[in-house]
Amino acid sequence: MKPLKDVCGKRLGSAEYEINFVDIKPPLSAFQAQSESTRCLFCYDAPCIDSCPTGIDIPGFIRSINTGNIDGAANTILTSNILGKSCSRICPVEILCEQACVRNHEQECRPIMIGQLQRYAMEHRQNKSAQPVNRAAVTGKRIAVVGSGPAGLAAAWHLASKGHDIIIFEAADKPGGLNAYGIARYKLSQKTVDQEIQLLLGIGGINIRCNTVIGQDILLSELRRDYDAVFIAAGLQSVNRLDIEGEDCDAVRNAVEYIAELRQCDDLSTLPVGRRVVVIGAGNTAVDIATQSKLLGAEEVTMVYRRGAEHMSATYHEQQIAKAHGVTLRYHAKPARILHKNHAVTGVEFELTCSDNQGNLSGTGEYFTLPADMVFKATGQAFIPEPFEGDEILQLSNGRIHVDAQFRTSLKNVYAGGDCIARDDDLAVVAVQHGKLAARTIHEDLNSGDAKHG
Repeated sequence: MKPLKDVCGKRLGSAEYEINFVDIKPPLSAFQAQSESTRCLFCYDAPCIDSCPTGIDIPGFIRSINTGNIDGAANTILTSNILGKSCSRICPVEILCEQACVRNHEQECRPIMIGQLQRYAMEHRQNKSAQPVNRAAVTGKRIAVVGSGPAGLAAAWHLASKGHDIIIFEAADKPGGLNAYGIARYKLSQKTVDQEIQLLLGIGGINIRCNTVIGQDILLSELRRDYDAVFIAAGLQSVNRLDIEGEDCDAVRNAVEYIAELRQCDDLSTLPVGRRVVVIGAGNTAVDIATQSKLLGAEEVTMVYRRGAEHMSATYHEQQIAKAHGVTLRYHAKPARILHKNHAVTGVEFELTCSDNQGNLSGTGEYFTLPADMVFKATGQAFIPEPFEGDEILQLSNGRIHVDAQFRTSLKNVYAGGDCIARDDDLAVVAVQHGKLAARTIHEDLNSGDAKHG
């Protein structure tokens, strides 16, 4: 792909970039954390626990904060979610634990700030390297983990805690997966990601091999031969195409790729950004790229979605973030073609849409054009099965790896979790839970002899 021409009207100064990409949620002070913890009712059978994908004892860790036992609070969190530090920043708590909070009603005005309290506990623990559990005696079992995103890291830590030795194979040049490459920079810093990985590696028995691509540098059949079990946490490797005229222009980018570049960029002034940016899509990734385009200096940013606001996969909270940063949201329009001249984008033509009583979408035949010099595609991702194919084929379901209730795939001693499997929501915290539960299954199978060399 050719380098993009920077068409932004005015580049920002380094100080402006630093301000623009500062943490979107300022941390709580000690006084604020103490005050907020007193609001918790410490419910028996607390609904917030049931709404947390990793089942953190939320009243328990908040009580520990309330009594000044910050390390105890952190230990409670890490026991259930070893990636509790990053999840405290990126979890959509507004649709999970905080939505379920018993104080989340009109008379109380707002729920307990569970996410912020979790972050406070994780950032103020005294012994930053302390593990929530001690590693068990070494078993001599070796397990391969494909992918170092939330699911892979969680599985590796839980398996290592049981005494197994883990090798993580990562295609990128640094570990972290989604957290390192796919989250908006104003939500989660690379420093936080690196600190969390160092904590996780502190359990012992985990090694990470970066720049190792499954299907090229090593085959699944080799992993099955050389390891006692394999856990696939490869995420989604492909971005859905629009299949419209002009899609292959230089200034048409997939949002996932650009966010990865932005996260790893040391000098944001070197990133190309348009003056007028159009984002096609309505998920959290679309919000992330739209908001960050504004923060990079774009003058106009418009998100366009083919259905109405009520169908957007981005949460209401995420939508408000975009609007607060000056992003315009337009609905009921689908891209028809990308206008260009000499391979440079000049605009995007959209067709207005409507839905029938069954929710079937169709075009109205009415068109409008949005001027643009940069277009981002944020229309979803897909799993690519080819790198995992060999003499035996992994069974797929809805285009992703099929697993049973215990995360076993159709292949002997091969397990999978995270976004690459066909179940649950594509959230980092859900992927962490997948890794934890899959590790439990792998450990039980190893002990029973069900998992063994292929």
